[in-house]
Amino acid sequence: MNVRIDATDRKILAALQRDADRSLDDIAAEVGSSKTPVWNRIRKLRAAGVIGRTTVMLDAQALGFDACFFVLIRTSEHDADWQRRFLTALHARPEVQEAHRLAGDIDYILKVRVANARAYDIFYQALISEVKVHTVTALLSMEEIKSTIALPL
Repeated sequence: MNVRIDATDRKILAALQRDADRSLDDIAAEVGSSKTPVWNRIRKLRAAGVIGRTTVMLDAQALGFDACFFVLIRTSEHDADWQRRFLTALHARPEVQEAHRLAGDIDYILKVRVANARAYDIFYQALISEVKVHTVTALLSMEEIKSTIALPL
């Protein structure tokens, strides 16, 4: 479904990105509208798929996930069966926070969040036991400088 997004919709979306737990009254006041029109716009944006599911952001380090690895994968396999097995393996592993298929020399990049290097090795050994990869390079993030899921509205 196509939906036209105007300036008020963008303000609502920006407010929701900052804190979706705020009251409808707060959001309406911020965007200069009243509660009912804001609620109707949010419903319209949900129905159109602009707004997806609502969740909470957890603090990885507070929960003991101190290590973040970016994993670069090259494969010599590109057939449909390999891709199916690879995607199944990725979806089965909650450690994989993001996975992207790339253009260029590297085929895939994964963002993997684990407790420590030993936990990464367990993840790595399990992954390569399920799918054949040509090369794997793991890069440990020393410091997270910026992380956001917010879009630049």
